[in-house]
Amino acid sequence: MDAMGSPTELLLELAASSRHLQDPAELTAALQTGHHIWCAGLADVQRATHADCRGLSDDALSIRCREAGAPWEDGASRSEAISNLVFALWDASPAAMAYTALERRASAAGVCLIPEEDV
Repeated sequence: MDAMGSPTELLLELAASSRHLQDPAELTAALQTGHHIWCAGLADVQRATHADCRGLSDDALSIRCREAGAPWEDGASRSEAISNLVFALWDASPAAMAYTALERRASAAGVCLIPEEDV
């Protein structure tokens, strides 16, 4: 990501430092920061996964998807299969899990990035 650290390091640190926040404004700020880091981490996984899958046969890609818990569904294109793989890999990462913990913590305090009137 940058000299500040990887998305994993940053999200783990943010989730840990936000564990005891009670103020909605502070939780909102943490959630916004976390969301930006989450997006950067997902983009990193997307780039790496696309590069890794570029040379794979469809059979090898199908196996890789299945192993990651993102089976290649009937009728799905190769591109859709890779996108599903990206999200499966990202969702299973410590960074994504840390962000999910932060989201749950914020939600328990009534904080969400989407205004209630938009839901």
